[in-house]
Amino acid sequence: RRLVKMRAILALLAVSLASPSMSIADSWASTYRSGIHCTPAMHLKGGCGFLGVYGSTLDHNTLRMKILQLSRTIRHRGPDGSGIHMIPLEKDVPGSRISALGHERLAIVGAMDDPQERKEARVGDHQRLHTLSGNQPLFSHDRSAALAINGEIYNHEELKPLLKDKTAFRTKSDCEVVVHLYKERGDEVASLLDGDFAFAIAGDKGEFYAARDPMGVDSMYMGWGADGSVWFASEMKCLVSECKKIEQFPPGHYWSHKTKQLVRYYHPKWFVCEAAQQKLNLDIIKNTFIEAISKRLMTDVPYGVLLSGGLDSSLVASCVVKMCDLAGKPRPATFSIGLKGSPDLSNARKVADMLGTEHHEFHFTVQEGIDAVQDVIYHLETYDVTTIRAGTPMFILARKIKAMGVKMVLSGEGADEALGGYLYFHKAPNAQEFHEECVRKLQALYQFDCLRANKATMAWGLEARVPFLDKDFLDVVMNLDASFKMIRKGEKEQFIEKWIMREAFNNVDSKGEVYLPKEVLFRQKEQFSDGVGYDWIDGLKAHANRVVDDTMFAFREHRFPYNTPGTKEAYLARSIFESFYPDETCIKTVPGGPSVACSTAKAVEWDAAWKQAAAAGSMLDQSGRAVDVHDSAAKCF
Repeated sequence: RRLVKMRAILALLAVSLASPSMSIADSWASTYRSGIHCTPAMHLKGGCGFLGVYGSTLDHNTLRMKILQLSRTIRHRGPDGSGIHMIPLEKDVPGSRISALGHERLAIVGAMDDPQERKEARVGDHQRLHTLSGNQPLFSHDRSAALAINGEIYNHEELKPLLKDKTAFRTKSDCEVVVHLYKERGDEVASLLDGDFAFAIAGDKGEFYAARDPMGVDSMYMGWGADGSVWFASEMKCLVSECKKIEQFPPGHYWSHKTKQLVRYYHPKWFVCEAAQQKLNLDIIKNTFIEAISKRLMTDVPYGVLLSGGLDSSLVASCVVKMCDLAGKPRPATFSIGLKGSPDLSNARKVADMLGTEHHEFHFTVQEGIDAVQDVIYHLETYDVTTIRAGTPMFILARKIKAMGVKMVLSGEGADEALGGYLYFHKAPNAQEFHEECVRKLQALYQFDCLRANKATMAWGLEARVPFLDKDFLDVVMNLDASFKMIRKGEKEQFIEKWIMREAFNNVDSKGEVYLPKEVLFRQKEQFSDGVGYDWIDGLKAHANRVVDDTMFAFREHRFPYNTPGTKEAYLARSIFESFYPDETCIKTVPGGPSVACSTAKAVEWDAAWKQAAAAGSMLDQSGRAVDVHDSAAKCF
């Protein structure tokens, strides 16, 4: 951070010296316009970590201290501020059970809340004109309900006219509308939101409501205490000491004090294959995706784009650059990571050069990755091999990005699940199987890629936004007849995975410029854990083979009777996980089952060799090289 600040100061001095009559304020404006501050600014309210409990039997002071203590375990998600609110379920009743909300905030600069203070502040008074707006919990107008939320509500302006109470909001937070909607619409509130969120609301009449976004972009867990209390938190580590049972809070659901049960509120038509009948319209796909990105450019702080050089991240970067150019904003910085000489680094560099972004390329060694694995497993709260493989370089990259002063990045997660982009989709026998596998993958994303993207970045207070998981975009591509997504090698159309996305952007923009060069637009799918360098996975396997000897591995079923590891790499990951989270209830939050190159267990049946290997008890490989259509296919079965 000091280096970044020093660089900015030197830039200001250089401009001032070049024009002695120019004021410091003018110098700053000139420097910003010149693009030295490479990351644009628009309007964000920040990621966070929250903790909530309904109906604890602890007394007020003991519970308050407990919430403060537990909230510290997720302070990495919100290092800039804390908040707490306590509410008895029954007012003026001695010994009443208590609900509580705790919040750790990643503060983003916002407009001043108090209109009078804003009016009195003189121009240029940065400290007074830019206070931390939206500190939490957020309250209803009568302060009878409190909200602790991690998320962004992209349609908050459209929701405000729906409110009967026209009282002015206390903050400029996009999330404040949630608590007011709850007061008027009750349990319906989650279904009205367009955004990525995980939150809890506690009311002074014993009300309690918790909900998670449709795809599980933001992390959330729930647990049950021995005293009958129900707990909710951004991460599992908050709940381990207090809960006898812990589960991942399922996406697209809410929990209410009324029924004390989970209720699904998200019911897209495409959950059922027969509903996916739409004809192909490339313009709608393109325009909906651009709008999904536009929604996510609400930020007042430096932001960037994670750029691997593959299709998904490159399209995001290209669209953001074009939007910034049209708006007269500086282009975003782009970031990539890999072993020296890895495919992702060279491809990302090509794309960044073509787009004209300030590109930051970071290297890591196999040993540095191995050294980070323990921290990765602690933060990601998983022992899934693929998630750890991909999460490690992302975790390392996130730390470097945050050190540069960046607080938000856009990323390409979700494209392969919605569009059938993984190489094993080449094996899909028909359109119905293809569509049903996409649905299965999307419904499980919260246990894998969403978990990784959220926790690997938030471990350092960096927020990742994922436009491919936008609700409207998913409706467009998932209601599409899946026959248009099928891969038909050797034909003029659909000859490669995700052809519809590639072809939708295989044209020029309003200025006559291409979105991406064809060598990038039609590059074969490369899983992130592979793209950072094949030696990373091979090195991690070799390390596990050295650490886990044959005798240990032979007794794996006795040590790990649930989700028994099938490889020494999985054994090592499980051992580390249980050193942090030894309880059976924590272990069962991680799914298992056979998989090839990130497939579900059902898709393993698509290939005779995979099916035979799974039946024989062999652990199938998660690398994309395990699929014979990969350019560097490896013999795995």
